Amino acid sequence: MNLPNLLTLSRIFLVPLLVAVLLRKSAVELDTGWVVLTREAIALAIFLAAALTDLLDGYLARRRRQVTTLGKLLDPIADKVLVSAALISLVELDRVAAWMVVLIVSREFAVSVLRNVALSEGIVIVASEFGKAKMVSQVTAVSLLLLAPHSAIVEQVGYVVLWLALLLTVWSMVDYFRAFLQRTGNGEKPATGEEQVPVIRSDVPDAGNRT
Repeated sequence: MNLPNLLTLSRIFLVPLLVAVLLRKSAVELDTGWVVLTREAIALAIFLAAALTDLLDGYLARRRRQVTTLGKLLDPIADKVLVSAALISLVELDRVAAWMVVLIVSREFAVSVLRNVALSEGIVIVASEFGKAKMVSQVTAVSLLLLAPHSAIVEQVGYVVLWLALLLTVWSMVDYFRAFLQRTGNGEKPATGEEQVPVIRSDVPDAGNRT
């Protein structure tokens, strides 16, 4: 297995660790000798490390010419599992409204189904600008809300960004389905598997090289 795919797998493996740290009932602290890291700080470090692998795996796959079918399948799954797990954990901690997370997670499933249907029609689905912005806003919102207990200002900003992420989530889904239905509604099918309709990969900037 090549390095980009290992990075993608590491993102998936970090998800249970993130959830375990966030939902542990007893206090979680790490004394480094210089500073004591709280549960939220540890969770944020794990989350950002996982998010960073999403940038690195795509960059390395393109740079090393190691694009694989496994990478194409795992990468968007890893992205969705990471963000969904983080948001669901925040619901359990009563920092995010459950209905917002249900809507976001449902969108991820819906777009994943659309992607599979598109592939069966011979249409390659790539990331739109709305999809990329959606992923960035989700990661930013989760990061801020992880630190919410330590700052009222950070919490307020986190909720504003979360609302932005929610709007981009819904709009990007509508945009993807509209573009797909327009193409299929016209009875058009690409002559090869290389023609593209604006839609998705892992929804992050500079990572579309793996689809």
